[in-house]
Amino acid sequence: MSIHPLPPPKEPVGLGRLPVARWFMFTGAVAGVAFAAGVVVTMLMLSQAQALDPNADVAAQIGRLNVALIVLFAVLLGCGVGLAIIVRYAVLKPIDQLTDQVRKVAAGDFDHTLQVDRPAELAELSSHLDAMRDRVVSAWRVASDQAEELRRSNGELEQFAYVASHDLQEPLRKVASFTQMLEQRYSEELDERARQYIHYAVDGAKRMQLLINDLLDFSRVGRATGERTVTDSGEALNQAMENLSATLEDTETTITRDDLPKVKGNRLQLTQLFQNLIENAIKFRSEAPPRVHIGVKRSGDMWEFSCSDNGIGVESKYADRIFLIFQRLHPRDVYPGTGIGLALCRKIVEYHGGQMWLDKSAEGQGATFRWTLPAAGDDDD
Repeated sequence: MSIHPLPPPKEPVGLGRLPVARWFMFTGAVAGVAFAAGVVVTMLMLSQAQALDPNADVAAQIGRLNVALIVLFAVLLGCGVGLAIIVRYAVLKPIDQLTDQVRKVAAGDFDHTLQVDRPAELAELSSHLDAMRDRVVSAWRVASDQAEELRRSNGELEQFAYVASHDLQEPLRKVASFTQMLEQRYSEELDERARQYIHYAVDGAKRMQLLINDLLDFSRVGRATGERTVTDSGEALNQAMENLSATLEDTETTITRDDLPKVKGNRLQLTQLFQNLIENAIKFRSEAPPRVHIGVKRSGDMWEFSCSDNGIGVESKYADRIFLIFQRLHPRDVYPGTGIGLALCRKIVEYHGGQMWLDKSAEGQGATFRWTLPAAGDDDD
């Protein structure tokens, strides 16, 4: 199996730029020069001592010392040669083998086995590295299979979205239209209960159409319109207010705002986010005309937005429940809707890499929703 290679390693700095083999060669060269110098100096000193014409006992002792030094130098020379061989075949060569194997794995051949037999420390290290490689490969294969299954599932969801937007809506439109035609044509023959049943049928078909459309919007987040660029959040709010212009005028809603910044996001989804929050504030309004304020402040590399209203508010114990799909706190006949609006808002925010929550400190003073969006860098203008 060959997958994408790993990024190149970091360049070593300082003395770490020299390979370990060169360090051994340098140290060996210094030791060899010192050994040769010691031999030469010792021989010169012995020859000078013999040139002094010592007596027989001293000359014999110098001779024995000369033999001992020759044997010592021979032993040291043999140890040096043996140490060089050991370092070459027991350290440097295994390190080269392990380095070469790791390079092959890093280049993308993740099925290449890492195995070094000596010395014991490198053998243990290669064993641990190979175990980690095997676990990474196994996890990657599982993730690859899951990604393929997810792509297949997404394809099925897209097919379902197509069916829901076309094949399911057409029968609902027919049910609603023909039921209304039935009421109009045979109105004189229907009693009040029959008209009520027809009203229930038409209302159910319309609510089903609304629910399907909301589910489609919920499923499209991050897929159909997922491109994120530098976007003026103020322009997104302007578009949302224009879409709701008739509703804002009918309900005498007042909207105030801070100077909204540019963010990294999708224009259509941000417009939908503002539109849903404003609609939510209007729907759950109090007796006073609705007032909505869109605020913003900087929080690190994110912008923290807020949407505050003077409506009926939300109890803090429902702070998590209101963001769940199909969760309602009020009866449908009092506050109509599908219960998807806030769930859709949170999904849009989380797709953009932010978070959304209910400000519990504003309980009893309307509702305040807060969310974060990534700021656009200065180089992105």
